[in-house]
Amino acid sequence: MIELRTINENNYTDCLNLKASVANENFVDSVAYSLAEAWVHYKDTKPFAIYADETMIGFVSMYVGEENYQIINFLIDDAYQKKGYGTAAAKLCIDFLYKEYKARRVSAPVNQRHTAAQKFWTKLGFAYSDSVEDGYVFMRLNLV
Repeated sequence: MIELRTINENNYTDCLNLKASVANENFVDSVAYSLAEAWVHYKDTKPFAIYADETMIGFVSMYVGEENYQIINFLIDDAYQKKGYGTAAAKLCIDFLYKEYKARRVSAPVNQRHTAAQKFWTKLGFAYSDSVEDGYVFMRLNLV
């Protein structure tokens, strides 16, 4: 079963050890940077470890401020890619934002050069928007 878990003193080291080639390509921020950002912006940023049963397989950070709900950093460890975990985890993130914050729309900023991520989010129903910032296009999914 795929689930989102809070990052705490028991699992943060495992989280920091996640390896995803997309981070090496500068398509997503490193987990360490994302956790630091979440600590600084703790009111508006929600980081989670992604688990498959008892194994940590990924990381996500979500922005929840100003009724502008975003999945800002999302990665699955290279060892667990191409197994459907990313799709299941992304759906959990969308569901979390809808249930916890009554999100009507979810955005995912995607590097304009990261075509695989663009295909991934498109398959989940996200569409390209006209918003582009620092080389990232904001893909959006309307929930209502």
